[in-house]
Amino acid sequence: MSRPEFTVRIADWQLDRSALRTIRELVFMVEQGVSEELEWDGEDEAAIHLLAFDHSGQAIGTARMLHDGHIGRMSVVKSHRTRGVGSALLRKLIEIAEERSMPSLNLDAQTHAIGFYERFGFTAEGDTFLDANIPHQRMRRGL
Repeated sequence: MSRPEFTVRIADWQLDRSALRTIRELVFMVEQGVSEELEWDGEDEAAIHLLAFDHSGQAIGTARMLHDGHIGRMSVVKSHRTRGVGSALLRKLIEIAEERSMPSLNLDAQTHAIGFYERFGFTAEGDTFLDANIPHQRMRRGL
């Protein structure tokens, strides 16, 4: 029996901070040019975090959800994109939100990812806008 290509688990900001920060720094700050001030917004300690790991135990993806149901910081390292990691992270966040009886989820999707979120039942709301100089679309999904 082969090992799964990756696993997803709930992360603890205090214990897993290094892995969470490393992925987000690579994806948002290095690849996309987001400033340190915008990336580290002070919301992490209270947020629900997920980490994805490859079969060797290397952290490859992360996502977070605030207690009001706002999903953000979805990020997968370049070498593991298009392998289902982002889908697994989002499915797990939806599952957690349903367990907590949240009425809805919302997020600000980078416009290139709108189709990804639509596949999970999110719909666009309002006009696109710039966040960190990157076009975004506000999206919502009822639960």
